[in-house]
Amino acid sequence: MSAADGTLMTASDEHALDAGHDVQRGGVDTALLGMLLFIASELMFFAALFGAYFNVRATTVPWPPEGTDFIEPWPVALSMTIILVASSFTMQWATGRIRKGDRTGMNRGIFVTLLLGAIFLCLVVFDYYHLVTQYNFGINSGVYGTLFYTMTGFHAAHVTGGVVGLLVILARGLQGQFSQRHHVAVEAVHYYWHFVDVVWIALFVTIYLMR
Repeated sequence: MSAADGTLMTASDEHALDAGHDVQRGGVDTALLGMLLFIASELMFFAALFGAYFNVRATTVPWPPEGTDFIEPWPVALSMTIILVASSFTMQWATGRIRKGDRTGMNRGIFVTLLLGAIFLCLVVFDYYHLVTQYNFGINSGVYGTLFYTMTGFHAAHVTGGVVGLLVILARGLQGQFSQRHHVAVEAVHYYWHFVDVVWIALFVTIYLMR
């Protein structure tokens, strides 16, 4: 049987199409390539934010501004970091399981990753609430407040997008839609989740440790 591009299809290819699976002939899947390009564009976006932060830091004396000594790496920020790094490991494990055809293992790994991501977002909300109510430190608290909430807030928005993606993957996984040969969507979310993890580590080091 011939495919639309004139190439011959094997019996296994025909079976995959009948089962509703994609036939991959090598190279990078277009959906996965799209995700990688999106991540690259978001890296440039965050690079611009970090550039603005370091520019303001280099031209502002003293730094950090007086009265912002309450921005500490612990306990909340450190807990957030540990949780997000742990979620990156569970995401890696989940992807590894589906690569071996273990859909149940993948679903369990995705669920744990989803739970850790949700806890991270709850800690972000708690941290914001604490800073505003306890120290009256908001996005309008000078250039430092603007940078702090813009950088961490945009990251939290990206984590929220990742959590939504994990929900979709988990729902599809519970319906048995992924297999050892057909799991491009899992791979895409996997790379995105590692991206938000790396960005947070950079934020943690820059905002909390390098003050």
